[in-house]
Amino acid sequence: MSKKTAAIILAAGKGSRMKSNLPKAMMPVAEKPMIRHILNTLDKMNFDKIVVVTSPDGDLVRKEIAPHDYCIQDQQLGTGHAVNCAKDSLNGFDGKVLVVYCDNPLITQNTFERALNKLDEGFSVVVLGFTPQDAARYGRLKMKGDELESIVEYKDATEEEKNIRFCNSGVMAFDGKVLFDLLSKINSNNAAGEYYLTDTVKIARQMGLKCSAIETSAEEVAGANTQEELAQLETYLKRRGA
Repeated sequence: MSKKTAAIILAAGKGSRMKSNLPKAMMPVAEKPMIRHILNTLDKMNFDKIVVVTSPDGDLVRKEIAPHDYCIQDQQLGTGHAVNCAKDSLNGFDGKVLVVYCDNPLITQNTFERALNKLDEGFSVVVLGFTPQDAARYGRLKMKGDELESIVEYKDATEEEKNIRFCNSGVMAFDGKVLFDLLSKINSNNAAGEYYLTDTVKIARQMGLKCSAIETSAEEVAGANTQEELAQLETYLKRRGA
């Protein structure tokens, strides 16, 4: 990776659905906080900058990620809003930007590099996709050749679109020259009243920019919202020999 690279880790979530007082990022998998697995992978990649988005009461997370930079998301207004909180930390940065989630501890260095390298092919936005056994709840990635035409949320999908098996993991890579311009054009006109990072694909295409997606395994992008899913991550890690 020749261009400068930065990573934004979204880690402002709470662990309430896991019946824990710990922030989500600090939930343990294989005796380490989830976010530590991600940082260990990113640290091998020599990023020029890593910024972690934390909640106002995320002192434990900020201590864990030191000496990396952090910013605070005062209100949880969606993934697009969370990434935009890192704007000041990345002021003037025009390299490649990787956006990852604190509860995806299994993604490998190779996969992150593939997403970032795809930007070199003239794409401004690259989405990490996967093909799960049960695609029901995931957003669908509508491809036309190598180009990503749109991300369609399941609840908005037509019957034809529901038959698409290629799904959105949430992890994305951006050309840093356009990332915050894209984010500034997102609105919150949706049922949740939130700013969705996935809307950057539609906006980029409206601006005449190209988007794409790469594929990895469903296991690699597995996340955790419950204790059961945490246990599953641990099983995957052990199988990998980590």
